[in-house]
Amino acid sequence: MADLQAELTRTVRGEVGFDVTSRALTTMDASNYRRVPLGVVAPRDADDVAATLAACRAHGVPVVARGGGTSIAGQATGTGVVLDFTRHMNGLLSLDPASRTAVVQPGLVLDRLQQAAAPHGLRFGPDPSTHSRCTLGGMIGNNSCGSHSVAWGTTADNVSELSVLTARGDSLRLGRDWAGAPSGLRPLVEGELARLRTGFPDLPRRISGYALDALLPEKGADVARSFCGSEGTLGILTEAVVRLVEAPRARALAVLAYADESAAAEAAAGLLVHGPLTVEGMAADLVRSTADLPWGGAWLFVETGGDTAAEAHARAGTIVRAADVVDSLVVTDPAAQRALWRIREDASGTATRMPDGSEAWPGWEDCAVPPARLGAYLRDFRALLGTYDLRGTPYGHFGDGCIHVRIDFDLLTSPGIARFRRFSEDLADLVVSHGGSLSGEHGDGQARAELLPKMYGDETVTLFERAKAVWDPDDLLNPGILVRPAPLDTNLRFSVLPREPVDVVFGYPSDGGDFTAAVRRCVGVAKCRTTEASGPSVMCPSFRATGEEAHSTRGRARLLHEMLAGELVTDGWRSTEVRDALDLCLSCKGCRTDCPVGVDMATYKAEFLHHHYEGRRRPASHYSMGWLPRWLRLVSRTRTAWLVNSLASVRPLAWAATRLGGIAPERRIPRVAGETFTRWWSRGFRKQLRQSVAAWKAGERTAGPRPVVQLWPDTFTEHFAPSVGKAAVRVLEAAGVGVMLTPHVRMTVKRTVEGAISGVGGNPWLSRRGRVCCGLTYISTGQLDRARAVLRNTLDLLDVHLVPELDDDRAPVVVLEPSCAAALRTDLPELLPDDPRAARLAASVLTFAEALERLAPDWTPPRVDRPAVGQTHCHQHAVLGDTADRRLRAAAGLTGELSGGCCGLAGNFGFEKGHYEVSATCAEEQLLPSVREAPDDAVVLADGFSCRTQLEQLAGVRGRHLAEVLAEALETEAN
Repeated sequence: MADLQAELTRTVRGEVGFDVTSRALTTMDASNYRRVPLGVVAPRDADDVAATLAACRAHGVPVVARGGGTSIAGQATGTGVVLDFTRHMNGLLSLDPASRTAVVQPGLVLDRLQQAAAPHGLRFGPDPSTHSRCTLGGMIGNNSCGSHSVAWGTTADNVSELSVLTARGDSLRLGRDWAGAPSGLRPLVEGELARLRTGFPDLPRRISGYALDALLPEKGADVARSFCGSEGTLGILTEAVVRLVEAPRARALAVLAYADESAAAEAAAGLLVHGPLTVEGMAADLVRSTADLPWGGAWLFVETGGDTAAEAHARAGTIVRAADVVDSLVVTDPAAQRALWRIREDASGTATRMPDGSEAWPGWEDCAVPPARLGAYLRDFRALLGTYDLRGTPYGHFGDGCIHVRIDFDLLTSPGIARFRRFSEDLADLVVSHGGSLSGEHGDGQARAELLPKMYGDETVTLFERAKAVWDPDDLLNPGILVRPAPLDTNLRFSVLPREPVDVVFGYPSDGGDFTAAVRRCVGVAKCRTTEASGPSVMCPSFRATGEEAHSTRGRARLLHEMLAGELVTDGWRSTEVRDALDLCLSCKGCRTDCPVGVDMATYKAEFLHHHYEGRRRPASHYSMGWLPRWLRLVSRTRTAWLVNSLASVRPLAWAATRLGGIAPERRIPRVAGETFTRWWSRGFRKQLRQSVAAWKAGERTAGPRPVVQLWPDTFTEHFAPSVGKAAVRVLEAAGVGVMLTPHVRMTVKRTVEGAISGVGGNPWLSRRGRVCCGLTYISTGQLDRARAVLRNTLDLLDVHLVPELDDDRAPVVVLEPSCAAALRTDLPELLPDDPRAARLAASVLTFAEALERLAPDWTPPRVDRPAVGQTHCHQHAVLGDTADRRLRAAAGLTGELSGGCCGLAGNFGFEKGHYEVSATCAEEQLLPSVREAPDDAVVLADGFSCRTQLEQLAGVRGRHLAEVLAEALETEAN
């Protein structure tokens, strides 16, 4: 296809990609299917689209239009040229509040339209759960709906005019009264009026097939409406005029609890008479935590609107009184409503895992039946699942009779795939028997189009084929979708993956130790592709900085999938395409929490780098920063911190050091502390021990033992920020918590202190036999053999602390650096899964705030009474949690919310050559603006050393660890 590539490169102004990466990124959407394209074109305008169509027509190559790539039925993949509208044709061309219309390009993300309409009190009615990344073009192609369809209908109900290019290059403007209809369409319809009036189910969510009945004269012969839901098979959308609706000024959310999903389903239709905005349903087995929900086994989310909060609340109250529920809750606080809606919106991802962690897949994602029959349908559906020994968790748009479900199909073996086909055929019969539609939202694609004869009959399906021939006589557009479809059990994306587990280093405990299963976690719902960070979300900072699919969590997972498949990416772990995609991964671990299915790209990156560089020379930064603990210990032993700092301050020498070390020339090398934290501690420990012995001899024993913690001297606290360690000691001691140091102790802290005081057993002085380390810098650079050796040495040093006998009486390990704490909690047991000591150490790790909350629950912190700004550390957000920190800040009078997002430095990432621009862009997204806009008296909080360094180097602002702020407040109170 070199000739096609050359012609496209010559005639198209946008990007043309026939390279491995471009193709690998578009082999899949959010479905079970995979098709390898020849190339990808990102058109800049309609002329580019026309040029692409002309070139592909001349070469007989099919064309597939693609938006956000979140389609669930396989219609956004193809074997020809993929048109990617997200890069350039993604604009809002105009918005007219008076006429309540907007002119949009196909690649415009729905949330951008909503943001532009909101100041005018308007919005686009349909809102799929993927609203932060789905595009208007994709919504029109699939006739998407969303949770508010009971109030505002489907996308087809909200479209006025469409600008379309046919495969043969005709430019059409589609609208009512046959506007823009291609030649031959009207005679076709007028010859089939009886069939069109009787052969289409009358239900709110009938999405399957072509909407040819919209061309009936009594329905206005609306060509634009008929085009909606055609899944890119009739023409290529280049522009759309959409209608907007008035958004309610206030909303209330009634959460209605029922005993089970059938009871909720049967109640849903009866609530429609009250005019709700939503009637969404889900069962308890879909929800990770029911803490914020009223008691029950299933819930309906019923939203109401009004001009005032009181009016919206009153309408919600009316619905609660009319509903026969076991419990209920009415929420008016917008933040609380958003938190509850996130539970529902993440369902498309969380449903891909059964409660026991096993996999579940789409394929029968959104069947719809008349709302009044939903309860009966669900009972029959559950029975059919039982017949096939399958499991699934229904949820979705109960008010419209539309059900989403992911089912634990075995799509890896021949018997499993055969069962998938038989179940699909029987379920299609069941849906039809209830008067339903095979698709109620996401389209038929490859998943269901083969079964359309069961719903419509052969004659109507033949009519679909005739309509397709009118629009696209050469079958150039998305062939194999909707008409003459590929079998539903072919092109499965799992068929190319290895059947035997890949030899890897990490344990992947949530995936049965199988790296392939870990990569399969990414189902393509693309929450990582959001263009703006929202709330506490971290994922995916590099995508938001670059806008490139390859730098999203999904894009990287796709490349890893293709690496394992070996068809496109043929050099396995040595792949430069995978390496380059992972290069801008900050290893923030945000995806571990923010991704609905828990993809952990930081771990996958470390795994890949380990294999990629195995037996080969690594980048210089892997030695300079990956081995940072080793170099800093050498500086400490030789007491040459002053020399290092002096040399780093000399510009030519600093330039040479950064160049040799693979460090970005824009970066300044942080100063090394003149005295390490452990050296400071050693001096203080001797004094403290003498005081304790004297107190014991004088009979001044305390009434009882006080809690004791082991303070972990991480590399950053030890060598760069000993002030953080000193502050933590001061605060913990003030709270009545005894502090001992972890690094060199080979027996329990309790025994050492008691032995020293009583004069028997144990050496009261610290031994010099080794230093503990979490291995973070080795892990982040993929030096996993070295990381495991470091971690084994750490476990050996702490061996006496980690015996099973101490499980109920082990002194917690307090780690001040969030990255190090996260490494100990997650990476340690996953790198050494066969060593029980690893799990014990991981379980004993506490953050600073967690230690105070657990061990000194009655302690009152000093009052700071100042606003706080800054950022919750990425690893704290993703792994550790910040609930205890929030409570501690509130108790100290530190007000305000810390920003989300990522600081952009992320350990070695922001220091590596070539990463500075992305690092700074990440910081500018939320962190730096929040600091610049803060009041003059605000405390800038940043528990991570990377975060503090980024603040200092990019904004000239000193960030402080929470321990430092509290220690300073204690000193102020004392004085």
